[in-house]
Amino acid sequence: MSGLIPDQLQACALQGLQACDPDEKIRLTQALRRAWMAGQLHLADLDAPAAEPMPAPGRPALPRLVSPRTLAQRGLGTLQGRQALVHAVAHIELNAVDLALDALYRFRGMPPAFYQDWIDCADDEARHFVMVRQRLRAMGSDYGQFDAHNGLWEMACRTADSLLARMALVPRVLEARGLDVTPGMITRLQAVGDDDTVAVLEVILREEVAHVKAGTRWFRHACDLEGREPIETFLGLVRQHMGTQLRGPFNRPARVEAGFLEEELDRLAKLALEPPGAAPSV
Repeated sequence: MSGLIPDQLQACALQGLQACDPDEKIRLTQALRRAWMAGQLHLADLDAPAAEPMPAPGRPALPRLVSPRTLAQRGLGTLQGRQALVHAVAHIELNAVDLALDALYRFRGMPPAFYQDWIDCADDEARHFVMVRQRLRAMGSDYGQFDAHNGLWEMACRTADSLLARMALVPRVLEARGLDVTPGMITRLQAVGDDDTVAVLEVILREEVAHVKAGTRWFRHACDLEGREPIETFLGLVRQHMGTQLRGPFNRPARVEAGFLEEELDRLAKLALEPPGAAPSV
């Protein structure tokens, strides 16, 4: 099984999650999908030990993780500015591998289609990281040479005990933000003639829709399990966990393709415009 030690899906996902070297994490993730597709992995028994808390996944020594507020904002008119942008995308993609692996490891007793979705997602994100890192190296840099932040994993920790919250806030808020901002990044890079980076981002944008759609599918499944109304539940979780950090505008065509409803987007846009401390209006 290409270096995968156990034959249980959740244990293999944990193995990849704990790998510190990015190349090893990618290799284990890709091997996991091959083993799953070959029928070599089984799901954990319902009486198996529960998933352990994961304060941090395996990570390389660099990049240094800092507050998002301290990250330098660089223009794309310089090589260093474009390197910093591509580095930020690489960091997001590697985090996305960990997030998908954690969903596989953490949430037990789900239908096989749940695990298929997040195995596919982990494999896509691994391929995206490789593409972005290759582009970064072609630009004269590499992963780890710029600071980064830990926001994606912090949300994973905050939602570790709830499938409902995880599916709402990681794929449908944090990862969906990529659907909103990537078209603008592509336009700015086209303006400075960086067509090679544009080509990479276009692949990521096209394929990320399916990942957000998987989040939508399993968020609604979790709502059904708990007898909750999806729109009110989603907006309530966004207000609770995001507060004034929610940002628009939203890429409505991409989000609709990813399963968002028009009413949901209307109310999400209204929520993003609320000033701090505003009374709930969603």
